[in-house]
Amino acid sequence: MNDDDLLAARFESHRPHLRAVAYRMLGSLGEAEDAVQEAWFRLSRTDVSDVGNLAGWLTTVTGRICLDMLRSRESRREDPIGERLPDPIVSVGDHVDPEHEALLADSVGLALLVVLDTLAPAERLAFVLHDMFSVPFEEIATIVERSPATTRQLASRARRRVQGARVAPDPDLARQREVVAAFLSAARDGDFGALVSVLDPDVVLRVEGADVPIGTLRVIRGAAEVAGQAMTFRTMADRYVPVLVNGAVGMMSAPNGKPKIVAAVTVSGGKIVAMDILASPERLRRLAFSPAPSRDPASSPGGQGQG
Repeated sequence: MNDDDLLAARFESHRPHLRAVAYRMLGSLGEAEDAVQEAWFRLSRTDVSDVGNLAGWLTTVTGRICLDMLRSRESRREDPIGERLPDPIVSVGDHVDPEHEALLADSVGLALLVVLDTLAPAERLAFVLHDMFSVPFEEIATIVERSPATTRQLASRARRRVQGARVAPDPDLARQREVVAAFLSAARDGDFGALVSVLDPDVVLRVEGADVPIGTLRVIRGAAEVAGQAMTFRTMADRYVPVLVNGAVGMMSAPNGKPKIVAAVTVSGGKIVAMDILASPERLRRLAFSPAPSRDPASSPGGQGQG
């Protein structure tokens, strides 16, 4: 094995970690892969013989690439912050694909990624690298071209935003399924009172789908208002595939094995506090499902009327 092969092998051993960094930074699986590939190109063109900590070097490089991508995204305004859902990681069944386990470490739910999307690029970088990956502020400061003290303040501001908006989901998947099943049953029956009873008073529903302009989200807040959208869920209630979305209980409508709706549900304190629904045909076509959904969801285990 020559030196190039050895370097490539060393890089591949760090790829899962770098994908996790990039996914938290960008909220896009495709862009995360692009960022990691760019990190490889930079590594292959750099003499790292004197680099003692290759993992740290690669993390810093990947962070810098992601920061540039976020800033470019803002300047083009093709993908305004807060106006699209992050890419969900969907697993059909009870277990997360091993390839995705590193991406979902530390409970990186879709709701958390939505919050991260509201941060300024430098704040997001400081928070993700320091709070999620323990990168020292001195190293992050060189990426954002600020002093370590200012970089610490960036992370602190981001942390307050995240803590103020983040809700930790109930850890018991079985309990999450019970709540989601109750919601679907109430939606199927058109029972407004039962719907409200399983929704947190301040529940937030975010929908990105074919019925809204590209690049925008329809956001509905409050139990009564979300319950009033029950007709939206009737098709899903009658015929759906139970899934895990970023490691938490979710649901998917997949007639003839073609995903039509993917919903991430955040359950906390026995109530639904957030629902994030992706119904954009273009984006659903680009998502990877593990394993692929059955062509007959109603006939799969737990496929109809079960949580």
